[in-house]
Amino acid sequence: MPPLARILLHSSASAIMIYGYKSLQSLPVNDFIEQQYGGHLQYLTIQGLFIACAAMTFSLLKDLFPSATVLGPLKRILLIVSYASLDCHFDGEPSSSSDSPQFIRIPLRTDISLHAVPAITLLADFLLFERKYTKNEVLYGAPAVSLGYSALYAWWVEHCATFNNGRFPYPFLTDNPPEIRLAIYVGAGTLALSSFWLINRLHA
Repeated sequence: MPPLARILLHSSASAIMIYGYKSLQSLPVNDFIEQQYGGHLQYLTIQGLFIACAAMTFSLLKDLFPSATVLGPLKRILLIVSYASLDCHFDGEPSSSSDSPQFIRIPLRTDISLHAVPAITLLADFLLFERKYTKNEVLYGAPAVSLGYSALYAWWVEHCATFNNGRFPYPFLTDNPPEIRLAIYVGAGTLALSSFWLINRLHA
């Protein structure tokens, strides 16, 4: 694939994701979210957006400075983490769906920038430009990263809830006791890891 195609993918993906996040500031729900402890970073979508944007930025820097070998390993770690954060989209997140409450409904272009663009561009980047993960990376590295990120996110939202009157960013977390929330965190992490394994198997 010509270098120009890589640069175009990585730069345009980063720009669109930044636009998506910036556009949240004009929405009615923005003030409510920002007044909460943790703000937008309580949501997996926003964390995934930041991680995906960082991966695209590292990719762009790698395109422009191919001799900077440290960028490659950093990007590959971010790709694994991104599956843990982008794989799940839960009720209660801002969405363009007509089923979403009017208060948290967002324009379609913003929804695409936040949800579709990160997932599609990361997948395209991996399948077109990245090499397949090795057996050791799949068996040891990916589970460690997924487990670590899932545990960190679980701690983070539990911590935020103590400052938000027990309210979590997702209603199903607010409405369930700690043991059920733990099962949800474990299940989400397992789903993300399984998705990573599947995508890696699909790589040529």
